[in-house]
Amino acid sequence: MSSLVLAHTRYQMLEQIRVPIGLVSSAFFPAASMLAFVVPFAADDPVASTTATGSMMMIGAMSASLMGLSISVAQDREQPWNPYLRTLPAGPLPRFAGRILTTMGVMLLAVIPVLVIAALFTEAAITVPRLLLGLAALLAGSVPFMLLGLLLGFVLSSKAAIGVSQLLFFPMAILGGLFLPPQFMPGFVQALSPFMPSRGAVELVWSATTGTSPAPVSLVALCGWTVAAAAGAAWAYRRDEGRRFS
Repeated sequence: MSSLVLAHTRYQMLEQIRVPIGLVSSAFFPAASMLAFVVPFAADDPVASTTATGSMMMIGAMSASLMGLSISVAQDREQPWNPYLRTLPAGPLPRFAGRILTTMGVMLLAVIPVLVIAALFTEAAITVPRLLLGLAALLAGSVPFMLLGLLLGFVLSSKAAIGVSQLLFFPMAILGGLFLPPQFMPGFVQALSPFMPSRGAVELVWSATTGTSPAPVSLVALCGWTVAAAAGAAWAYRRDEGRRFS
């Protein structure tokens, strides 16, 4: 099974490298946001710039997970090769695992420009253990967005997945406090923010990188979103499977 997972991961990573626009888009937006929102306003404050860097990292992870995964899954479903792959005896697990590992790799590549900008142009300070812990928290917090990406990819066409994933991405990022600290947002946004998956995910990253304590309600909400997204992704896969072989 592990060899099959590695084979699918290698194949999908090669696809990403051969058509690198997905890598570029996942890395560009958080880096541009870092230059526009963090460097001019929080560069001189070590705590604020470190926290903001974690937020920009989460934006890159959300982009790769939600938008990148939904579009790639939807595009794969439209290829003639896809029905054949579903008939192979290995089952769907190696394909899913390979896709998840590829998405995680894209995420880690997407945060490199953010970390470089933080190191060169801000006073953000972090130890190597905390950085590694922050990257682990980033991967963990991205799970519900990967599941949502799978859900969208299995129910929508590639063109529809582009629009719908963007419509979900920006409100989630804004309500989660990724562009502005939650305390600076309007009151109704502050009330909604703890229940957004983006808020729970970034709370994990903030906790790992700065040592703050994550809000319990945000973590519970993150778990709830993860369970709901997993159920939705499983339903969408079975629905798509049934349509193809009915």
